[in-house]
Amino acid sequence: MEQSEVESRILNQANRLGAQEAESFFLTKRLITVRMANNQILESKGITDRGVGVRVVKDQAIGFTFTSNVEKESVERTVQDAFTAARVRGPTKHWGSLPTPRKANPIPRTFDQEIADIDTDYAVNIAIRMLDAASNQSPKITDVSGSLNLVFDNVRITNSHGVDAAEKSTAIFGSVTTEAEDNASKSSGVGFQGKRILKDFQPERVGQESAEMAVDSLGASKTEAGEYSLILEPFALAEIMSYVFAGAVISKSYQDKVSCFHGKIGEQIADTNLSIYDDPTLPECLGSTAFDDEGVPTQRLPIVEKGIFKTLLYDTFYGSKDKKPSTGSGRRSELLPGRSYKSIPFPEPHNFVIGKGDQTRDRLIEDTKRGILVGRIWYTYPLNPERGDFSTTTRSGAFLVEKGEIRKPISPMRIFDNLPKCLKNVGSIADNVKQVAPWFGYFLVAPTLQFNKVKATPT
Repeated sequence: MEQSEVESRILNQANRLGAQEAESFFLTKRLITVRMANNQILESKGITDRGVGVRVVKDQAIGFTFTSNVEKESVERTVQDAFTAARVRGPTKHWGSLPTPRKANPIPRTFDQEIADIDTDYAVNIAIRMLDAASNQSPKITDVSGSLNLVFDNVRITNSHGVDAAEKSTAIFGSVTTEAEDNASKSSGVGFQGKRILKDFQPERVGQESAEMAVDSLGASKTEAGEYSLILEPFALAEIMSYVFAGAVISKSYQDKVSCFHGKIGEQIADTNLSIYDDPTLPECLGSTAFDDEGVPTQRLPIVEKGIFKTLLYDTFYGSKDKKPSTGSGRRSELLPGRSYKSIPFPEPHNFVIGKGDQTRDRLIEDTKRGILVGRIWYTYPLNPERGDFSTTTRSGAFLVEKGEIRKPISPMRIFDNLPKCLKNVGSIADNVKQVAPWFGYFLVAPTLQFNKVKATPT
């Protein structure tokens, strides 16, 4: 069946079966993935997926199912299965309503026909350019691996209240990990770039950044345990934001009292120089979208403003629990990049944005008496979400800073610290804004940022 016929059949059948509300989430996705390993192209594949997610509400019982078969019988069975799921789940007493129609303003430069039409051979050529740029950077490079993903989403969301939201979007993501060796010393580096428009993507720069970090990190030595000013480059900062901070401001975590900021809305939780937003309205940014995955228009959402905790991320379900409107934060995610018709909405950030400072990155380093400059961290996870304790390890591009100078590369350091403490000990914030995304993390637009009085020990 055609898309419009599928949507109409879902809503009409749900109405005939007695649903008070129904929703159709119809998605066509095209994804090209190129994987690199051992200095060569390992695999390239293109996937086209089309399907619909169905949500029904009857007597406050909510049911969800999905199908990739959009023929008449399969669609009708999917609607019936959604009713079965609702009966099994039972009523949700706090439930309010699916969204009602509101105007959403298109976001510029989030769709590129060139990416939508690109073929696998062309994508492989782009990946080769990333790989060659890293391999040719230095004779000390021993191994290059990574991936390239190009995604095209075409989504339409309709519901029984009259919501009808459609959007096409594209993105290209490139990530390279480089290994270097010099005598007995080994190191690694990482490079990342993500764009919405093909001509803006610079594959050579991805490879060069990765190789430069790896070569610069050779000859690392251990440094002593103690308190340091931790200077996080955007790629490292993205891990803290994705795996530690995000959970504390998502409404479900807050409602479950597993947020270290519970009960502190309206209070100062960070240095007054720190502002953090979720902004899906920024042109060209990777998470930008006119509406969320329920059809709710997006907005620039202040989460922390000049150190004050302002709001949580809500979708419709968790918003109704607090009697709050959705903040346009309902997202349907899966392991593959882009949207998914296979999951129900959940409140998550689109684009974390950290307000930039008024000094250069070089000046920030010059003003640091004793610190660690870090390009990449890993194994980042909360130890105690209620308190905000977390752990992470410096991975690549870690350097000792003394008296305003980068002295030497250093071996991995384990960091055990506390998120509320770090946010209140923000030092300087640079003006070198960059867009990044950690592995399975959230998109971040941020500068280099310094946390003072951070505890670090050699691994």
